[in-house]
Amino acid sequence: MSDPLLSVKGLKVHFPVANGKLFGEKPVVRAVDGVDFTLHAGETLGIVGESGCGKSTTGNAILGLAPVTEGEILFDGRDVAALTGRERQSLWRDLQVVFQDPVSALNPKRTIGQSIAEPLAIHGVAKAERRQRVDDLMALVGLRPGQHDRYPNELSGGQRQRVVIARALALEPRVVICDEAVSALDVSIQSQVLNLLLKLQRELGLSYLFISHDLSVIRHIADRIAVLYLGTVVEEAPTDTLFARPLHPYTEALLSAVPIPDPGAERSKTARPLQGDVPNPMDMPKGCPFVTRCPLREPGCESLRPAPVEVAPGHRLACHVRERDTTGRSALDIMIPPTELVRPYS
Repeated sequence: MSDPLLSVKGLKVHFPVANGKLFGEKPVVRAVDGVDFTLHAGETLGIVGESGCGKSTTGNAILGLAPVTEGEILFDGRDVAALTGRERQSLWRDLQVVFQDPVSALNPKRTIGQSIAEPLAIHGVAKAERRQRVDDLMALVGLRPGQHDRYPNELSGGQRQRVVIARALALEPRVVICDEAVSALDVSIQSQVLNLLLKLQRELGLSYLFISHDLSVIRHIADRIAVLYLGTVVEEAPTDTLFARPLHPYTEALLSAVPIPDPGAERSKTARPLQGDVPNPMDMPKGCPFVTRCPLREPGCESLRPAPVEVAPGHRLACHVRERDTTGRSALDIMIPPTELVRPYS
């Protein structure tokens, strides 16, 4: 396989919290706490997890909208943090974003033609070329040329999101970060926009980093999925593999909560609601971040953090117990003899 187009290694984004203390260590919110993944040309990586798990913050850090505390972000082999102003501007040609809410993403005082043309003007495209380029982009995303002079409030939600997608494609990017790009739309419109994104990917060779809390949406569009929990990747696998054989107990819980489209169909799985409390992101467990809610926890899980391990080709997992179940070994076995390990329940 070719080198990844986007590579994230050990990414951490910590936000300091004012607590009134003049001395001593300042508390921080660990929004992202060690994320690793790669994205290859022409593929879609889905990032999924509960609200507050660090999905959007990860995307913002890649875009330069959130400060990176630690780690490395490489785009086409270039360290994003080391880019100069001119080099960073060049990066924005290759890396664009589609946000969740098209209403907030569009200036209500600009026509949609002006909004789509804005990045072209910023990057010095001649005015004479912009109108034709805007018309081409509108046709590409399924908008009519006659809508060029309309304002965002005159369009439907799905049409506004098509405008945002057209604007993101104006500079012919290689990677588009879709941050909950369809979650604000009706289900029927979601399907249309997802199919549009897939069509554009085939025609333009785009790569997507698709962030969503909706596993049904992720399953439809993603080639691989990374599952985030409290700022860390707990499992990553090809989409079909993850849905057929999830290994991490958090992934199992997420998948068990996905509704079955046919209410008359027999449910083949039982929902597994998680018990226990979500840790305070300012006071994370020393060991596994999922230990307070994990039905499989064992002695040692609370003190030894699991490192992501490839348990099968393309399938990475950060769980001591399931690593042993899959590979026959675990870092816990070095710390505590297997005969002393007792699962509360499984």
